[in-house]
Amino acid sequence: MTITTYAELQSSIAGFLNRDDLTAEIKTFIALGEAELRRDVRHWRQEKRSTAEIDTQFSATPADFLEVIGFHITSGGTKPLELISHSELLDRKASSLNAGGSPSFYTITAGEIEVFPVPDGTYTSELYYYADIPTLSDSATSNWVLQYHPDAYLYSALKHSAPFLVEDQRLTVWAALYQAAIDRINEDSERVKAGGSGRRMKIRSY
Repeated sequence: MTITTYAELQSSIAGFLNRDDLTAEIKTFIALGEAELRRDVRHWRQEKRSTAEIDTQFSATPADFLEVIGFHITSGGTKPLELISHSELLDRKASSLNAGGSPSFYTITAGEIEVFPVPDGTYTSELYYYADIPTLSDSATSNWVLQYHPDAYLYSALKHSAPFLVEDQRLTVWAALYQAAIDRINEDSERVKAGGSGRRMKIRSY
């Protein structure tokens, strides 16, 4: 059976479980699986860029922000900012008396990007980040994971069904199939991203 929509995914899960009385529970299994996918998947299809003008210590992250890949100041050339821990940033602020300047460091504080030094003007920044996996619903019926890797969705939901159905013997099976799907997703991303580096085709001359 082809699985390309939320409804088809629910039908497939019901078929694998051989149950037609778990309509509400299957949606919960999918939601639990999505939470696990967000923790486990890092793929090039999630990568996004966002530009913003920063002139304060704190800046909001994009609505679909999941994890930073890289952060740069692009005013007057590209300058990468170094990710440091919150405690290290506090130490740097204390030792410099919180003096302003061109930002060189950043951390994530309460869901926002905090930079140091505090900007002494307005700087253009570019955030390169992993975006969240869009949640499936009756109105949002598909996303890139379901489109290209439906097995990951299927086995993640089945994995979360096992404790509910007290089918401990199936948990290890679903978990192994889920992990294999995750490994393939992440390996696929690495293969695509590495495809443009390292090896070069040799052209024979005559």
